[in-house]
Amino acid sequence: MRSCCFASILGIGLSMAAQAGEDIKVGVVLPYSGVYASLGADITDGMQLALDLYGSEIAGRKIVLITEDSEVKPNVGLTKTKKLVFQDKVDLLVGPVASNVAGAMRDFVHNAKMPLIIPNAGNNLLTGEKCSPWVIRTSFSNDQINRVMGPWLYEQGHRTLYLMAPDYAAGHQMMAAVRRGFTEAGGEVLGEEYPPLRETKDFAPYLAKVKAIRPDALYVFFAGGLAIQFVKQYHEFGLKAEIPLTGAGWLTSPLFLPAQGSAAAGFIGALNYVPTIDSDENREFQFAFNEKYKRIASEFTVQGFDTGRLIVEALKITGGETADKAAFVRAIHAVEFTGPRGPFRIDPLTNNVIQDIYIFETRQGGYNIRHVVIDKIADVQDPPNGCVM
Repeated sequence: MRSCCFASILGIGLSMAAQAGEDIKVGVVLPYSGVYASLGADITDGMQLALDLYGSEIAGRKIVLITEDSEVKPNVGLTKTKKLVFQDKVDLLVGPVASNVAGAMRDFVHNAKMPLIIPNAGNNLLTGEKCSPWVIRTSFSNDQINRVMGPWLYEQGHRTLYLMAPDYAAGHQMMAAVRRGFTEAGGEVLGEEYPPLRETKDFAPYLAKVKAIRPDALYVFFAGGLAIQFVKQYHEFGLKAEIPLTGAGWLTSPLFLPAQGSAAAGFIGALNYVPTIDSDENREFQFAFNEKYKRIASEFTVQGFDTGRLIVEALKITGGETADKAAFVRAIHAVEFTGPRGPFRIDPLTNNVIQDIYIFETRQGGYNIRHVVIDKIADVQDPPNGCVM
């Protein structure tokens, strides 16, 4: 028995010795081309800033990011994921942005028992019916951001809504969340449109339908290049004075405001972060990011930043050891901190983040467009939604 135990301890010691000095490899699967390229870049820059501030070396092991372009394509994202695991021998994975890509990656990482930390993709199923002990989300679920807006809009006096979002998983899930909350509060959804994600260039046919129906408000989700196009065309179509624009807050992200300009003014959105949150943690973060990258940090930056910090803090708990993946996940569950978006922790029942949701208005003051927080819903936590770990 003693020789058996000694051999076991010796094996663990040799394993840890072999790891000492070796890089901790973080495989990153994000879009670096296409409609969501700016999102991938912001998330990556946020992760790197977190490593700079909280520690890029743990127990003599340097943390390195190995990046791959998902191209916002499920098959490409899965191929790049397998490459990172089998060829690059990464210790954990981070990604992706798009929900359909996350859906394609899920079964592989689950079966491989490889920790995947999602810094954006909000597919409800990944922390619901298709949850996995190995899939952790630091960003949001599509339901988490949008479900609070249904009752909130009804409380503001809106009784009818029209919904519009891209025709893919995230778009449908977000509209389902706001529809459910709004109708349960007593409101009515008068219509829905789902323009193709990549092919849509002209929103005029869709906006014409909205103008004809005249809802109390139009609720939308668009991000990337589509967000810029939509806001400009909504303004040019002359709907702003007739039908208030509201929706998921990515529509007027700091990434898009320079291109949208005054057309973005008046939008009311819900999001897990805006740059104007009044806290010391946020001010220090924005200062550090601007010093390094010479631009305002977006909600995507913060999701990357908090992901990087979560990884560092979890590795501190494990002493830099990464071979025991289950121990690393348990360490993730033990991490809590207050960051730029407020209190941050991972719910062990779903592996989804628990966080504050901010309701804001995009306002123009002189030549400046800024986000003004007008309400906050604290500690928004998803129910298990069919998740059994």
